[in-house]
Amino acid sequence: MRNNTLGHLYQDGEIVIKQGSTGDCFFVIQEGKVEIIDESGNNEIVVAELSEPDFFGEMGLFEKDVRSCTVRAKGEAKILTMDKKSLYKSIQKDPTLAFRLLEKMSNRLRETTKQIAEKK
Repeated sequence: MRNNTLGHLYQDGEIVIKQGSTGDCFFVIQEGKVEIIDESGNNEIVVAELSEPDFFGEMGLFEKDVRSCTVRAKGEAKILTMDKKSLYKSIQKDPTLAFRLLEKMSNRLRETTKQIAEKK
């Protein structure tokens, strides 16, 4: 892992977000990987694995609601936390960031819709 001042270093297995908690920020993976886990049933279900430069928790920026999944570091992971104010500043510097964020959210929604349709 590179050593820089931004981001927080999570150790293997460390929880970044706990399902059911509330949040008003999102996270950008700078290095490493995380697992997205659904803990709503009796068992943990790994829904996805993300790595740099992916992000997660973005719904917390738009609605202050409970987190829909747990996110856990898979190996060491350096992760940057961004709140609305930081995101707005970043978008002012690079407006394409807003488009990339919406594009990723749209892709995730489409994939979720597809998975639900396949289960019917």
